[in-house]
Amino acid sequence: MDRSTLALALEAGRITGEVATPRENNLSHIRRFLDQERQFDFGVELTRNWDYDSVFALMVERCGLRPDPDFVEGVDTISTDACIDALERLAEAVGEVTRAGGQILFATGHPAGLLPVHMAIATAAKGAGAVIDTRDHFIPVPEIGGDVRQINNVWTWHLHGGSPHTHLAEPVHALLDDIAARGGSAPDLVVADHGWAGAASSRGLRTIGYADCNDPALFVAEAQGQIEATVPLDDDVVPNLYAPLIDYVIERAGLN
Repeated sequence: MDRSTLALALEAGRITGEVATPRENNLSHIRRFLDQERQFDFGVELTRNWDYDSVFALMVERCGLRPDPDFVEGVDTISTDACIDALERLAEAVGEVTRAGGQILFATGHPAGLLPVHMAIATAAKGAGAVIDTRDHFIPVPEIGGDVRQINNVWTWHLHGGSPHTHLAEPVHALLDDIAARGGSAPDLVVADHGWAGAASSRGLRTIGYADCNDPALFVAEAQGQIEATVPLDDDVVPNLYAPLIDYVIERAGLN
């Protein structure tokens, strides 16, 4: 698949271009991130001073929000070019680590949207030689309850019989602490989203994350040099709409 074909598919599925996440939500989340509210900080460790104007400008530059600061309500945008640029960096990293036989950790806080994306890329990477550390047990997360467990090579947070949507950092801390306690090696690459990606990057791990236009934390982490790339996209469309994105990453990574 070429870049222009993917661009058309992304915009047709409203994964990029004009997206469902409204402008007022995007602007509110910038403020809530700056207030370091739980579920909005994503476990990202701030290493610079940020204010509203600097984060807004960053989101315009790296995510593609509409640049007019006086536009405060309505349909907002995600840059298709920025998304594809970041997907190419994702594919390059996954391909590089896979060819080296390295270990990749896939995780999601958006099981109803991004889980199939992670599953497909994880399966392709594993089949091409990447190490995916699998566990037959779950790992408790005492701070917030529940546990973390894998679904087809992808880590999720489990609570009360389901895998809830979460932006919290505690699940990845529990997982990484368990790996260390068992004498395991840290992954060579983390491919994740939300708190899974933010907290992993704050622990110094090579990380690539997916983020929506109302998720400034991961774009800030990228600007601070903690995250290698942040892929801007609507992170909660119907999962089958991500199929062209999956095919593009797998092809560009050389996993097929």
